[in-house]
Amino acid sequence: MGNDIALALVIITALAFDFTNGFHDTANAMATSIATRALSPRIAVGLSAVLNLVGAFLSLSVAATIASGLVDTGLVTLTTVFAGLCGAIVWNLVTWLFGIPSSSSHALIGGVIGAMLAAAGSHAVKWQGLVSKVIIPAVLSPFIAGLIATAGTYLVYRISRSMHESSRSAGFRIGQIGSASMVSLAHGTNDAQKTMGVITLGLIANGTLAAGATTPSWVVVSCALTIAAGTYMGGWRVIRTLGKGLVEIESPQGFAAESSSAAVILLSTHFGYSLSTTQVATGSIMGCGLGKKGGEVRWIVAGRMATAWVITLPSAGAMGAVSYYIANGIGGTAGFVVGLILLVAISAAIWAKSRATRVSPANVNSEWKGSVAPSEPTATGRAA
Repeated sequence: MGNDIALALVIITALAFDFTNGFHDTANAMATSIATRALSPRIAVGLSAVLNLVGAFLSLSVAATIASGLVDTGLVTLTTVFAGLCGAIVWNLVTWLFGIPSSSSHALIGGVIGAMLAAAGSHAVKWQGLVSKVIIPAVLSPFIAGLIATAGTYLVYRISRSMHESSRSAGFRIGQIGSASMVSLAHGTNDAQKTMGVITLGLIANGTLAAGATTPSWVVVSCALTIAAGTYMGGWRVIRTLGKGLVEIESPQGFAAESSSAAVILLSTHFGYSLSTTQVATGSIMGCGLGKKGGEVRWIVAGRMATAWVITLPSAGAMGAVSYYIANGIGGTAGFVVGLILLVAISAAIWAKSRATRVSPANVNSEWKGSVAPSEPTATGRAA
């Protein structure tokens, strides 16, 4: 009975992470379309939610990487899975508060690895898999996406140079609907699977599934619906940073950036790489700024993002380790309950802090003045 309750709490926590992944990463697909006004904010997140849902059913290769490619499944316990998820959720919420587009993928992987290190030591981690499937793609993907977006932006402006600016902008806004949709679909094929993999890992640790088992259908459906719901929430703080803080984006640039992101994410999914869609999208947006003559990248904002990327794995790992020590120190089902209560309390405190600098669909496109918090009031009259 105790194990069944613990497993249920792990699944609830995993779906909570999936929800944060959804609203944290909506910006990857829709920030540029919202910034260029190709789509209204609410329509953009609704479209993204539907396509994330569809994309989650198209592949399970990334789920297999998370479930068996990074840690020794024979040493995994429900406590380590639970602790890793807690660490990932806290890191996601902290970076969301500051509007920093950090990697939900790396938060999850870092949290699980940190918990495993605390529980069983370094031999519990498959370091070769971590390097080849996570770290190398993390280093290369922003540069690859950036180069593709730079070239694409240059070609887009070159090919359309004879068009009147208003006609060109209108045409590429229509094109952005298609390219942003492809990013949302690609995001579903990659990110939704990460939570599927963690739940599968928990089922294996509990003995419900045999080691190496495929992800059950109910897990796929649950994760798909949850990430879609999180996506519809919007994650406006991160959308604002990517759409307004990094580059002043015109519709041809947005089209090139989104097309680049979709291509890189879909290719990584094919090979089972647990790629950071955030890093891909950010690299693409920087590339579209460099590819336009006279375009400008705000390197201070880019530096903040890069710093977050570097510290995400170790920071989430540290949080995962602390969560493990708390849950394991108390022991049994009580450890899970106390851990969950602490997680809810921390999450509530972060949410309350965000209300002081509210970002909403009404002010997400306000002029960038160096901070995620716009100076204009929201539609409700509250300070933004």
